[in-house]
Amino acid sequence: MNDVTDAVGATGTGGEPGTSGADGAGDARSPRGGRGLGSRAPGFIKASRTLHLSWQAGVFVVGLAVVVAGVVMLPLPGPGWLVIFGGMAIWATEFVWAQLVLRWTRRKVTEAAQRALDPEVRRRNIVLTVVGLVIIAVLVGVYVLKFGIEMPWKIDQ
Repeated sequence: MNDVTDAVGATGTGGEPGTSGADGAGDARSPRGGRGLGSRAPGFIKASRTLHLSWQAGVFVVGLAVVVAGVVMLPLPGPGWLVIFGGMAIWATEFVWAQLVLRWTRRKVTEAAQRALDPEVRRRNIVLTVVGLVIIAVLVGVYVLKFGIEMPWKIDQ
């Protein structure tokens, strides 16, 4: 099954995501045998529809605040992307769409890490880094030969 059919299978028979079983655990499982898709709210919260909707609204607001803080951190100093993914993880405790986004992101990051560890790619990256450093060293050497080493500020004053 793919992620879309996992999400459809987790919604059950027209109920809330992940509430297809009697205990609300859902039948859909992640490919690695982890938890299924859907709400991870405690059972006493799922028992009352009003309480569960309030819970989901609270989770959404908290996740939104964390994601907005991460977006603000992107141009400013701070771990912007890490905070954004933290907000997505908060949303993923209740919403199937966030669980699917995190699953897709985890898969892509793993693929990129495996590609980066490929010996040919590593060799190419090392060669490019060395070439770049040599070019920078040559440019700095030409600058020093032409203008000399002189500080842009006056220490004597």
